[in-house]
Amino acid sequence: MAEQGINKRKTEHIRLCLTDQVEGVNKSTGLEGISFIHNALPEINFSNIEINTSFLQKEIRAPFLVSSMTGGSELATEINQNLALAAEQRGWAIALGSTRALLESDKHQDSFLIRKQAPTVPLIANLGAVQLNYGYGVEHAQRIVDMTEADALYLHLNTLQEVIQDEGDLNFEQLLPKIEAVCKSLTVPVGVKEVGFGIDGTVAKKLHDAGVAFVDVAGAGGTSWSQVEKLRSKDPLRKAAAEAFNNWGIPTKDCIVSVRSELAEVPLVASGGMKTGLDAAKAITIGADMIGFARSLLQAATDSVEAVVKVMEQIEFELKITMFGIGVKNLNELKNTNRVTIMGKSLLEEQD
Repeated sequence: MAEQGINKRKTEHIRLCLTDQVEGVNKSTGLEGISFIHNALPEINFSNIEINTSFLQKEIRAPFLVSSMTGGSELATEINQNLALAAEQRGWAIALGSTRALLESDKHQDSFLIRKQAPTVPLIANLGAVQLNYGYGVEHAQRIVDMTEADALYLHLNTLQEVIQDEGDLNFEQLLPKIEAVCKSLTVPVGVKEVGFGIDGTVAKKLHDAGVAFVDVAGAGGTSWSQVEKLRSKDPLRKAAAEAFNNWGIPTKDCIVSVRSELAEVPLVASGGMKTGLDAAKAITIGADMIGFARSLLQAATDSVEAVVKVMEQIEFELKITMFGIGVKNLNELKNTNRVTIMGKSLLEEQD
């Protein structure tokens, strides 16, 4: 019954994200407060703009990550295989949805075992950190990594999702020492991500001090998992309470700035409401290293590999257009540009 419950929940999550209003209400990423200063004479050739980078000790063609979405159901199998094939073709990193179902069920293992579809790009497995309080430990985490042939493991933090979810696991007590144990023992780097409510600098520093190698802020402004679980819930109390939290979370922009102020060098993934290459450019300018896209790829992934590739190509093109528009030819120059205005304050004027 538990096995059937997980598979059913995963399918419901996908269908709700495709068809219902699951974004936070009156909550944005905050990136609209950032704009670029057009450079009418960029003095560069658009064809020479480079967006390649490295992540998890692998060279990739773009600073983009297919963010954790799903796994553990028949529908998820098709989606993840399409995403993996497209990620390999375009040179994007890819992260799996929660792999708890991989250990608890023999069904739909193909939804997680996508290394053969994406043999060369960085692949990140994923487990809910709270499961470390429910019988999971280092050996389970290592088994997940081994089965998926992953280059790293995400431990995701999802307090608000769990408390609204009818089947939620609510004991988040004393997780930090258990996260530290996983970081010390696992054979691959461990990253931590939220699921859409954000991670601030104070929390990120605690996690880094415990051994976390990279942080995915997964800020507010995109899919709200309290809204998703509200739509699933059969409990009137949870459904009603979820409405009070439909604009909860730290905007993605604020997460990036806060984490970067505490951790200057730690690899930082910006996800949460990312929709365009222009969004990506803004996030990179304020401190992100990698940009995660999720729901913006999901509809295409239910269609075909070609549909996903088309969306990816557009995002890459938008990033390059932004770089051309301000006259920078690589990501390092983008990170250090002064042709940007943040909340009406021009960095160009500051340096003139």
